[in-house]
Amino acid sequence: MSATIRRAIAGLGVVALAASAVACSATTPSPSAPAPGTSSEPPANSAPVHVDLTVVGLLPGATPEAQENLANQVKLFEAANPDITVTTKEYEWKATTFAADLAGSTLPDVFEIPFTDAKALIANGQISDMNDYLTEFPFGGAFNPNVLQYGQGADGHAYAIPAKSVYGIGLHYNRELFTKAGLDPDKPPTTWDEVRSYAKQIADKTGAAGYSQMATNNTGGWQLTVATYARGGRMETVGTDGKATATVDNDATKAALQFLKDLRWADNAMGSNFTYDWGSINQAFAAGQVGMYTSGQDVYTSLVQANAINPDIYGLTMIPLEGTDAGILGGGTMAAVKAGVSDDVKLAAAKWISHWYLSRYTSEEAALAFNQQAFDDKQPVGTPELPIFSDENLAQYRAWIKPLINVPLDQMTGFTDKIGSATILNEPAVATQDVYAALDPAVQAVLTDKNADINALLADATKTAQRAINKAQR
Repeated sequence: MSATIRRAIAGLGVVALAASAVACSATTPSPSAPAPGTSSEPPANSAPVHVDLTVVGLLPGATPEAQENLANQVKLFEAANPDITVTTKEYEWKATTFAADLAGSTLPDVFEIPFTDAKALIANGQISDMNDYLTEFPFGGAFNPNVLQYGQGADGHAYAIPAKSVYGIGLHYNRELFTKAGLDPDKPPTTWDEVRSYAKQIADKTGAAGYSQMATNNTGGWQLTVATYARGGRMETVGTDGKATATVDNDATKAALQFLKDLRWADNAMGSNFTYDWGSINQAFAAGQVGMYTSGQDVYTSLVQANAINPDIYGLTMIPLEGTDAGILGGGTMAAVKAGVSDDVKLAAAKWISHWYLSRYTSEEAALAFNQQAFDDKQPVGTPELPIFSDENLAQYRAWIKPLINVPLDQMTGFTDKIGSATILNEPAVATQDVYAALDPAVQAVLTDKNADINALLADATKTAQRAINKAQR
């Protein structure tokens, strides 16, 4: 889900966490090896031409330290590329405003998009083809193919570039509330029945919400999709004709909604706030008001930067996976270049994306330089991530930064020890945000209406989602 990705870097900006929950089978790429289908020679348009490049900068309200660090990175980039002048622009991706920003040409030359939006933007001709510039990226553009695929068009070309915050969903839990409730914080739940039991015990013993659920601004549908995937269901199917069909009215989704309904009404274990979105549930969790919730595994960074969480209370484990075809929802952020720009701007954009988002994977010096500022500012370094390039490259990167790692990894082993063998599932591919929006009312209803009819709610959601899918496929 897009919101967690963008806000996860609030306050620092440069700690662009890459956490692909897709296991990469590629070997360590060679820095001199071009990506398949690309030339080892730079594009013919690479002759020096001065370019004024506008790029996405920090979130509104970023700290002075983050702003200074970004300014320093711009200076370093311009010193190495004297023919490029970079201007940064505050940016926060929002599903409700992105289309208008894109249509109104108010976006910078380089901007960020969620994985799920890339295919539609490519099909609509709204972002630039960057395939000729892959050799500008680390290791000749030899990205993890399971990650790069999100930004490839039907022609096989790369349009959007894997940039940061490639995530898989985890179960976040408050170790302090576990202890107060008489639970062992080193033994988090492994089944949904245990999650329910633990949630009730936390609520009964501490008065906090044992389990909470996002429900608004498309996050309700996002997390309901997470819970559906974890039980083996799917929100869309794609036929042999390439057309998608809404399948939100399935047994796994019904079970996920019944789970929430039981927690809310039978167990009274969900507290009193049923309007959480990504930002507000993070705030409540960091404040000790929530025992457990699901979100991207990279959210720890934002919990520190935006919510000042006490690291001692934080725990991360796998969401329970039950039933045939169960898996973990994954997603992430890509960097894109707006359509219609010149080849010189594309080349400059490729150089900036490589510098700002990806340079840390290229050498020990770059990795340490990238993370030193965060370490000095007591910001998280070493939050769990999985490969943008390869497993070997990520292992090398983590070895380089080991002296700077300051996150409580021993409190995250329930996730890090198991994620490598998990099945990672893409978000619904067609009309993603509209499908999530169609599901929000179902989540809200079971949390606020004791007599909510799950079958009727999902029948309505199916119709709304299918209309959005049909519109997107015209």
